[in-house]
Amino acid sequence: MAASPASGWRANIVLYAALAANLGIAVAKFVAAAITGSSSMLTEGVHSLVDSGNQGLLLYGQHRAKKPPDPEHPFGYGRELYFWAFVVAILIFGLGAGVSIYEGWQHIVAPEPLHDPLINYIVLGVAALLEGTSWAIALREFAAAKGTLGWWQAVRESKDPSTFIVLFEDSAALAGLLVAAIGVWASHAWGDPRIDGAASIVIGCILACVATLLARESKGLLIGERARPEVVACVRAILDRRPEIVRVNHVRTIHTAPERIFVAVSADFDDGVTMGAGETLIESIEQELKVTLPMLSSIYIRPEKAEDAPDVAAVG
Repeated sequence: MAASPASGWRANIVLYAALAANLGIAVAKFVAAAITGSSSMLTEGVHSLVDSGNQGLLLYGQHRAKKPPDPEHPFGYGRELYFWAFVVAILIFGLGAGVSIYEGWQHIVAPEPLHDPLINYIVLGVAALLEGTSWAIALREFAAAKGTLGWWQAVRESKDPSTFIVLFEDSAALAGLLVAAIGVWASHAWGDPRIDGAASIVIGCILACVATLLARESKGLLIGERARPEVVACVRAILDRRPEIVRVNHVRTIHTAPERIFVAVSADFDDGVTMGAGETLIESIEQELKVTLPMLSSIYIRPEKAEDAPDVAAVG
């Protein structure tokens, strides 16, 4: 994926839009749940409140990730965003899914009397409008960021979790609203309030699936993922053009932030290259790499004989 448009102000648009939508929706849902006693509306309120907190955490993670390197963290704080993205996934699973399933079960075991569902339908309609707007913004930004990649491949390759987390959250929210609406309607149509509780459990299962997916993607980023293959190929091509380099043994990369990459190169230099000439050559290569690939924040080039380099076949 190219330099992600989801960084900077564009990512903030996605997050702020989702935060504003979820805060307003959460208040409306809680009011509706208090008036009507609807289990699915209560769990939807919890869902929106958790989502609001999640956007706040992602904004905080973005802020922390911008801190410059210091002696304690020489590669910067970029991975803080990945940490908070993982926390968001845990919150969706623990609070969103856990509370939804618990509340749904409670309303099945001890169903409450049915109330006029009109306010539920009004709140669900407004929520769908706000969530749909937030979802459309997130979808537009992620579509711009993914380029020619397929949607699922773009999620797997993305190094900036902000946009795809909001996209997944909003998709789950829209699915939850549909389930809640069906639950409220069916409860009144068939006169059985337990259906509303069952709808809550379904919403919880949807959230659990989304949280599991987000946790897996966030874990990979937190542990450390390689750069895109085309970035590695570009580094190799620049090195291969140098006649003083006999062979590129390996190019290893790791993202230290969505737009920052550490690259370590092992290369077999011609035996005729002196130490002084080698230092000049390495400095020249580093300058060319930084101009061609500005996301390379740290570059390490090690002269090493091909037979002494471990894992010569490694490319990333």
